[in-house]
Amino acid sequence: MNYPHPIVAREGWPFLGGAIVLALLATFGGGPLWSIPFWLVVLFILQFFRDPARAVAGGAKSILSPADGRIVVIEPARDPWLDRETLKISVFMNVFNVHSNRSPVDGDVMRRWYRPGKFVNASLDKASTENERNALHIRTADGQDVTCVQVAGLIARRILCYVGTGARLQRGQRYGFIRFGSRVDLYLPKEVAVKVGVGQKVHATSTILAELP
Repeated sequence: MNYPHPIVAREGWPFLGGAIVLALLATFGGGPLWSIPFWLVVLFILQFFRDPARAVAGGAKSILSPADGRIVVIEPARDPWLDRETLKISVFMNVFNVHSNRSPVDGDVMRRWYRPGKFVNASLDKASTENERNALHIRTADGQDVTCVQVAGLIARRILCYVGTGARLQRGQRYGFIRFGSRVDLYLPKEVAVKVGVGQKVHATSTILAELP
């Protein structure tokens, strides 16, 4: 893979470090019994910010899942970012999923948008238009356009994106993170061959969502 895979994502170290300090203070100050809730918080943070390595599935035409989670939408939709008719696929992440976001295709970032917004439940359709979101327009080498949108969730309060216009992404490359529950929307060419179904669990980089024509 073309990016490092620490046991814990770098975004989680401040949270994990703070939780461990509090757990240690509780252990030595109040005793092992009083410290149990604090160590449970440490375990929750550790699992939330885990960032496992993933094998890249498929080939150059494959559109990979940009996130771990469950498919909640597969439908024709108007891409609000590029103003075009597309097929929309949405992946919902709960707090127990890995929250690193990976590029679904090989391509160049043509444009990036950020929109502030609300924090309604990310499994609802209106989250795509009302919640805080960050969108990337990625163009593949053969001219196919893919719009990849990070959407904040009910308790998510921070979308992190580390690439901008002009960046070149490879399939499976880590480009962002959303803290504490969220979704990722993909707006794809209408002609793609879909390989997943609504309700299906998917894994970033290792699940093929669709194939480009």
